[in-house]
Amino acid sequence: MHYYTDVLKKYVAFSGRARRQEVWMFILCNWLVEAVVLTVDFVLGLNFILYGVYTLAILLPVVSVAVRRLHDQGKSGWWYLINCIPLIGWIWMIVLMATEGDRGTNAYGASPKAAYAHL
Repeated sequence: MHYYTDVLKKYVAFSGRARRQEVWMFILCNWLVEAVVLTVDFVLGLNFILYGVYTLAILLPVVSVAVRRLHDQGKSGWWYLINCIPLIGWIWMIVLMATEGDRGTNAYGASPKAAYAHL
């Protein structure tokens, strides 16, 4: 769960870099939280109100971690807009999120892998 909370703590941090592990573990935890929110929403009969509020609340953290992941590959955060291309966009974004980042320092900072290697 610390992957989920770490991303939430940096919810508007669009600078820096994010590891693949950080992104994918956040996505996994987010899916679990979404399942719980949807279940509660259904049980209480709120017609997706709670889910809508959660989705709006998590929007900035999702975008910021994706932008930091793109930075890890040396790409601008504007590449996130590739999601706007119907069908192909989200597939391309999945590939970008799974692609290994630059080794060493790039224009967006030091490698996040190097920071974890010293722990």
